[in-house]
Amino acid sequence: MGAASTTKRRRPRAVPWALLGLWVAVLALAGPFAGKLGDVQRDRAVDYLPASADSTQVAKIEEKLPGGETTELVLVYHRDGGLSAADRKTAAGQVAAVERELKLVSTPTGVASKDGSTLMYPVASTAPGTDEEKRDAFVNDVRDVVKAPDGADGLKVDVGGSGALATDAGEVYTSLDGPLLYTTVGVVAVLLILIYRSPFLWLVPLAVGGVANYLSMGVAYGLNQAFDTPISGQSSGIMTILVFGAGTDYALLIVSRYREELRRIERPYDAMRTALRGCGPAVLASSGTVAAGLFCLLAADLNSSRGMGPLGALGVLCALVAMMTLLPALLVLLGRRVFWPLVPAFGSEPKKRKSLFQSMGSSAGRRPLTVLASGAVLLGALALGAFALPGNLKQEDTFTSKPDSIAAMETLAAAYPERGTQPISVIAPTDRADRVLADAKGVPGVDSAERGRSSGQWTEISVVAKATPQTAAETATIERLRDKLDPGGAYVGGPSAEQIDLEDTNRRDMWVVVPIVLAAVLLILVVLLRALIAPLLLLLAVVAVWGASLGIAGLVFGPVFGFEGTDPGLGLLSFCFLVALGVDYGIFLMHRMREECLAGADTGPAALTALRTTGGVIASAGLVLAATFAVLTSMPMVQLVELGFVIAVGVLLDTFLVRTYLVTSASLALGRKVWWPGPLSKAKTPPAEPESSTPELVRTP
Repeated sequence: MGAASTTKRRRPRAVPWALLGLWVAVLALAGPFAGKLGDVQRDRAVDYLPASADSTQVAKIEEKLPGGETTELVLVYHRDGGLSAADRKTAAGQVAAVERELKLVSTPTGVASKDGSTLMYPVASTAPGTDEEKRDAFVNDVRDVVKAPDGADGLKVDVGGSGALATDAGEVYTSLDGPLLYTTVGVVAVLLILIYRSPFLWLVPLAVGGVANYLSMGVAYGLNQAFDTPISGQSSGIMTILVFGAGTDYALLIVSRYREELRRIERPYDAMRTALRGCGPAVLASSGTVAAGLFCLLAADLNSSRGMGPLGALGVLCALVAMMTLLPALLVLLGRRVFWPLVPAFGSEPKKRKSLFQSMGSSAGRRPLTVLASGAVLLGALALGAFALPGNLKQEDTFTSKPDSIAAMETLAAAYPERGTQPISVIAPTDRADRVLADAKGVPGVDSAERGRSSGQWTEISVVAKATPQTAAETATIERLRDKLDPGGAYVGGPSAEQIDLEDTNRRDMWVVVPIVLAAVLLILVVLLRALIAPLLLLLAVVAVWGASLGIAGLVFGPVFGFEGTDPGLGLLSFCFLVALGVDYGIFLMHRMREECLAGADTGPAALTALRTTGGVIASAGLVLAATFAVLTSMPMVQLVELGFVIAVGVLLDTFLVRTYLVTSASLALGRKVWWPGPLSKAKTPPAEPESSTPELVRTP
């Protein structure tokens, strides 16, 4: 009897220590792989392009031509008022040095602008191939050779072209890893200190989040090696945001419930076990919804979107595992003292104070239909702002600060308005290359076309349009080329064609992915809530939030941020994130409401109780999640700023307007019909279920 009692007493301390040891072993295994994630990160054009597009086929075939993929640059010499003879001599000498010192496909030929202010030399090399490090080294070597000499005041020398643009973008994405991680950690730390008001407690979920992020990096590397899962700077950055954002949300729920259980239960181990039984199902359902929504991105044709889905879901699942195992173990081992100075003593009662969300619920309860109609009108009015979103983002507008490649593009666009300065790449079957070349020259809008590299199967043809890059006239030329050359088995690609394919594919992906996301999330909600009306209400709410968020973006992107365009993938990505993440808070609220109804309460009182008891946790979680995505607005890429802004605004709208007022008022207005066709919609006073079988989801923090 004594031995059995001793074993029982030791068990509570053995389990946390065992979990801690298991995590040490897991990190030891994942560590070597996590450090290699940067080695497999790729930010080439083909990693972002649509899988089935013409431009993608061109990029893939060019890699197999003699010499491999071509790195194309444009050396731009410009002087306001006109280039001098000395300037032209300097340019010729530098270009000769580039040809002499670096392996080029052909001898560069200069093209002067009509006003004599600009001279451009197209340069191409196959030396770097598909190796991004070699490409960056080649571009930087050219930049070292080609620069304004001392004493040449007023001469501006820039290196542009697709190769330089790719190098500048790659440097930005590479530089994101450190600042993005540090800024995210700093933001989460500040918010946790404010929420917990403890000098120690905030460190625990933050450290667990770091462990989860490290694990996700190791697993992501493993997925890349095993299944060739594409990893880009954008997708790995989003994965980090999700690990800390979603993980901190789960930690807030667990710690909140654990704090309350410590007042009722003496031993921390037993209190944590009870807390996990209570909020664990909601956390599991929440993470499952987010992961399912992100996995739906696998149906996208766009490589960048399809690669982001698994990595985002991976980040959420790693955060879930860490917060459900490592966080509880650490909290149990640290005991009650980790909450100092607000230690929840056994047998004590929390301070009674009027809840902000109780007041909100009361205001919604007095006139639910009026509140619901007013909120719907407000969201609808905000959504109209989406019509003010700027057009599609052009290459020269993708950076918040102007690198060398963008400066070159702007100079070329101003100096050569009568012709294209960015070649259109055509890949034709070698046995039909002459015919395709002749057909290309005859297409309206084509200035010139010449034959390039050739293999036994494919031949490269470089086409120059009369219109400047990424204009409506050039787009029309590319479409005419495709219509004319497609029957001959040729593909039309290049930077401008890639932008066209990105826009077309994003529109296609919206029609394919959005219904799949809605269906997957609806199915999970129906199973969880055992009803149809409540899940439809939550889905309608998050879709309204998405529309309002894009509307707010339309009102500020141009006038306030000065953005010249909108990323073509913003609509789809923001929809997936806002629907998946927004439904999280709906789960916390509606599941608690259902628990109250099962315990015998009517829908009205149940809705108000759910809002009062979950409001504080949902508000804290929403603030943390919005703040983590807001970190993206400090990054130097416009598409990241836009995505972070829309998601942050959407999360705040969902947290403080939709969940607190609209969902609550809709539930009050519908009454028991909100649970249709489940049994709760019919029973007037359902019998209370045993507490052990229907634990509370979230209680007052």
